[in-house]
Amino acid sequence: MTAALSTSSNFADPDAAYRLIVEAHRGLGDDQSAALDAALVLILANHIGDLDLLREAVTLAKRSVVSEQ
Repeated sequence: MTAALSTSSNFADPDAAYRLIVEAHRGLGDDQSAALDAALVLILANHIGDLDLLREAVTLAKRSVVSEQ
């Protein structure tokens, strides 16, 4: 059974979560920053462990990137 994808914040302090991710990129070059993002995505995708949820998340993320252009 597939759980529903949560798109609202689940963090007690969403700003702290955002700062953590931004700070992780500090001092990295563009290639290192992209590699960090890719590694983080793969680690979290593995943690989710649900292909349907991952597919839905990829669709939502891609839609947000494409609509920005």
